[in-house]
Amino acid sequence: MTTPAPQQQPPQGKFIPLYQAKNKVYPRAIDGVFNRWRWVLVFLTQLVFYGLPWLQWGERQMVLFDLGARRFYLFGLVLYPQDFIYLTGLLIISALSLFLFTAVAGRLWCGFSCPQTVYTEIFMWLENRIEGDRSTRMRLDKAPWTSWEKLWRKGLKQTAWIAVALWTGFTFVGFFVPIRQLGGEIMALQGTWQLFWVFFYSFATYGFAGHMREQVCKYMCPYARFQSAMFDKDTLIVTYDTQRGEPRGARSKKVDPKAAGLGDCIDCSLCVQVCPTGIDIRNGLQYECIGCGLCVDACNSVMDKVNYPRGLIRYATQNGMLQRWSSAQMVRRVLRPRVLFYTTVLVGLSVALLTSLSLRVPLKVDVVRDRAALSRLVAGGQLENVYRLQIMNATEAPQRYRISASGLEGLTVASEPEVEIGPAESRWVPVLLRIPYGSASEGSHAVHFEVQTVQGAAHVTEKSVFLVPR
Repeated sequence: MTTPAPQQQPPQGKFIPLYQAKNKVYPRAIDGVFNRWRWVLVFLTQLVFYGLPWLQWGERQMVLFDLGARRFYLFGLVLYPQDFIYLTGLLIISALSLFLFTAVAGRLWCGFSCPQTVYTEIFMWLENRIEGDRSTRMRLDKAPWTSWEKLWRKGLKQTAWIAVALWTGFTFVGFFVPIRQLGGEIMALQGTWQLFWVFFYSFATYGFAGHMREQVCKYMCPYARFQSAMFDKDTLIVTYDTQRGEPRGARSKKVDPKAAGLGDCIDCSLCVQVCPTGIDIRNGLQYECIGCGLCVDACNSVMDKVNYPRGLIRYATQNGMLQRWSSAQMVRRVLRPRVLFYTTVLVGLSVALLTSLSLRVPLKVDVVRDRAALSRLVAGGQLENVYRLQIMNATEAPQRYRISASGLEGLTVASEPEVEIGPAESRWVPVLLRIPYGSASEGSHAVHFEVQTVQGAAHVTEKSVFLVPR
């Protein structure tokens, strides 16, 4: 009879972490073609974001999503909640554009235009200017808090970050509240909810761009997780040429790498140091890679110094790398079924949206029956139904509208047949419809309200019912 072995007891007091410890990423500054393109897009996107709310279109803000008034102003367009279909179409077109761009060129949106990337780049630039380069920042973080240099540099950096975050939150809320009005309310310490949202988005900008940085891209952004569904072996991505670079190793500039049995990679790790997400692109395609191309700039600068050909790390496709295709051969693979499908659907939806906007009638009408008086007899032997019409003027000029109705014999409008609505305003108008008593059978009868401009071509017809009691 065998004696069972005693079970081993776990050591007491031992801490077992459930998550990998986060190592702070200290991206190194690098100059190159892709870095310059990133800064071009930083300037363009922020010029639009910070400048657009201050532009005027006539007497109003050019772009304003006025939730309080339930009106959206887009340049010369005035959209109401009933025009939600246009916003839906715009979101679908944006999603398809992202799918198409990803299928062709990978995560270039993430690396060059994503708000998280753009604001992280701005905050890192401030950090680099105030605290110094990569090695200086690492040394400063290790210094004790009793160091005066650490205190004033960290304090100045936090002040600059908070200032940018507050201005960003203020600008973002300025797309939903007229920004000049918002500025006056904040200066007067009024508008509790406006202040709340300004601080909310300021805090989000400060936290995401200043502290969380690559953690947002790696763990919070869903795009990093489902990008593989849009990638294939002909998608243009940042790649490391393993056949050319391996085996890697340090060497003198005078050493012939082929004679020494080495590849072109000198294992300087500069591509890792410049990566904003802290990955090693030499390990192959990784979901953390945002396609910013900074490792390409870094590697090309090293290749220039050691007199090796550029392109050890470059934008290429997996098929192109395996089969050693030229750039022209990889570009010819762009027009593949997936890309053609995305392009066809995207063009079709864009044309449909633009056509619908061009044919859109700048007039909206909603009909609501007055439930307090469904049907009643009035003087003169007339049977009357009461309605309320919400007439929305989607132009920026005052309009006069004529109201008429049809559908029953002898049907007349007993209320004021014309009404004037101000520019970009909506108004509830009571409307009385009458028919001679006994001219229609008992029950519900369909009627049509017609609202049209007195001077113009805008015309809307809405259906309702006329009730004849028993």
